[in-house]
Amino acid sequence: MSPSQGPQSLSGTSSGASLGCHKPQDVIRMKPMLRLFLASCLSCLCFTALPALAQAPVIGIVLMHGKGGSPNKHVNTLADKLQEQGYMVANLNMPWSGTRDYDVDTDAADKQIEEAFATLKAKGAHKFFVSGHSMGGAFALHYASKYPVDGVIAIAPGGSTGSQVYLKEVASSIEQAQKLVAEGKGGEKNQFDDFETSKGHTPVLTTATNYLSWFASTGAMNYALSAKQLPTQTPVLWIVAKRDYPGLIRFNVPFFRSFEGNSQSRLYRPDSDHLGAPAASVEEIRAWTQAVASGTTK
Repeated sequence: MSPSQGPQSLSGTSSGASLGCHKPQDVIRMKPMLRLFLASCLSCLCFTALPALAQAPVIGIVLMHGKGGSPNKHVNTLADKLQEQGYMVANLNMPWSGTRDYDVDTDAADKQIEEAFATLKAKGAHKFFVSGHSMGGAFALHYASKYPVDGVIAIAPGGSTGSQVYLKEVASSIEQAQKLVAEGKGGEKNQFDDFETSKGHTPVLTTATNYLSWFASTGAMNYALSAKQLPTQTPVLWIVAKRDYPGLIRFNVPFFRSFEGNSQSRLYRPDSDHLGAPAASVEEIRAWTQAVASGTTK
């Protein structure tokens, strides 16, 4: 049988009996050739798929809890779910936690985040997002206004020190802290005021220097200032829960306009309250970070 006869017989262009004319040893010889052909095809498919797999970036996320919270409260579900999906997550205990009470200033908090990103990079992360819930979301925006990141995730952000209502409520403490600094007593611990519309006044025991870095209107927690200083190339996922505190909804929904200059920025409205927003945003955060990291957002 010539090489041209084989395909004719297999395709049915010759009589149906022609296949039966093959000698047994001919069929046996075809099997190794078929195996070699299939193996070659499989190798091509594997090597075609490898570049696509290699292009998937490893994402590192620094995650910060809300005021008076902890890494094990309200943000832990988000951290766990992202880790289950292959993310590298640094779930930090920040200076505003219930156990630290503003024990350092905002510069030291920036350094804590920098060190966390360095650790994630050493472990293999290639894309880096800074994220936080409530006060953590506001501080994430502050950090991104000073240091390069691939994106910001602000979840039900709160704690801004820029509103007139807030400034009025803490004015006496700001004045007290400024006086202590002027007298050379900025490193001494004293009691000062914090204020939240939902909770009223709460005491803060820290140094005057630390207090001013966190609570002065010109400090890190005025996220209107942070938004102005944010590089336009840094996208923001701005999450405002549908059942968040009314004051935060009134402020945060229109505030998203601050980020519309970047086509990758998104406003997301999960069906949750303030405290449930991190857990309710897992899938949106996953989809958005993957799209930003791979450059596929529109």
